[in-house]
Amino acid sequence: MQFLEGSGWKACFDEERELYTAKTSYPGAFNLYEITKETYNALSGGTLNDEEAYILISDSGRHLYMCVDDRCGPPYTVVLDDDYEKLCPWTEIPGSSHVWSKELTDAAVEVFALEADNREQRRKRR
Repeated sequence: MQFLEGSGWKACFDEERELYTAKTSYPGAFNLYEITKETYNALSGGTLNDEEAYILISDSGRHLYMCVDDRCGPPYTVVLDDDYEKLCPWTEIPGSSHVWSKELTDAAVEVFALEADNREQRRKRR
């Protein structure tokens, strides 16, 4: 596995599976994404600052998992892809005792445009 890392983000290329994944994190939030080769290459180019890299991952990646504990309410976890641990075995994944139900997650994926990349895989699993 090959890694790229900055402040608040880390990306991984798994050569055996030809798979690109990333995490973003800051106090109170942790997210996992599946990213493209192009995104990984842009991160490796050295032309992006950490904020730009973080935004690129968040905006272009397929969201797999999120854990929020930001003092604005009780902590919660949203599992957008049930295979997140298999896709990202390279990172420690925090979680909370409150995990959104599959039904609530399905509804959020259908409503929020940022989660559109998850619609097909979630519909297949229903």
